[in-house]
Amino acid sequence: MTIETVAIISPGDMGHMVGKVIRGKGFRVITSLLGRSALSCARAERSGMEDVGSLRAVLQEADAVLSIMPPERAFSFANAAAGVVSKVDQPVFADCNAISPATTEKMREVVAVSGMDFVKIGIVGPPPEREGCETRFYAAGPAAETLAFLDGGGIKYQQLGAQCGQAAAIKMCYAALTKGTMTLHTAVLTTAELLGVSDVLHHELEASQAFHWDMMNKRVPFYPADAGRWAGEMDEISETFVNAGVSGNLHKGAADIFRMLDKTPLAAESRETVDKSRTLDQAIAIYAETVKSGK
Repeated sequence: MTIETVAIISPGDMGHMVGKVIRGKGFRVITSLLGRSALSCARAERSGMEDVGSLRAVLQEADAVLSIMPPERAFSFANAAAGVVSKVDQPVFADCNAISPATTEKMREVVAVSGMDFVKIGIVGPPPEREGCETRFYAAGPAAETLAFLDGGGIKYQQLGAQCGQAAAIKMCYAALTKGTMTLHTAVLTTAELLGVSDVLHHELEASQAFHWDMMNKRVPFYPADAGRWAGEMDEISETFVNAGVSGNLHKGAADIFRMLDKTPLAAESRETVDKSRTLDQAIAIYAETVKSGK
């Protein structure tokens, strides 16, 4: 199958940067901006995406569709795509979202009924061209080779075989550590603030846990901008652990922490507007106040 036109749904923080890379390789990149925010529209324009209007138009014109969106929207989008795609226009459908192997299998079944080939991609790392490292695309499914053109330009495309759940599993296990650590750091610092021992704890962490203390200062003040979409990812990770026979309670708690952050006034920020001058102390005071207010 020849790939000439690639659809990205939707042009969020990750999606628009992936679209920019694909556009830079000479492919036509399309999207649907119906109902999208001004920020999403601006991101699409920056990355060279072409708005073709409806989902039906996307599926008619695309040779491949990459679904990159918050995990709680992923299945409903796949279901909608499967419901409107024609038997004549059959793009490869790639789910690139942070969903469990179980959700992936349900999605694969829905997409298969429509006739579209299904590829599961687990994305690891920041968006391409950010932080100086490659974004890893772990891909699985019988049609994974069709999307090998994604390799390069800041994307490392690694095929894991025919079982779609493998790509979902690697994403779940990796994010369980990285984002789980984010919420542990946030919970520890917020609890210390609520109990009145922040100063003592900060000195102790600086002296004996330099790695974690450095990460806390660099990252914890800025999580609210992404917390809303990360909460659903923790729910998927919790389900993954339970299905594997491991307790899912750890990441249920992680989801709760992200939802708390999403209730703070800082959640109104985006990656583009986040206040990089905000200190850890300032952020933790806001988080603690949110907990106390019972929002």
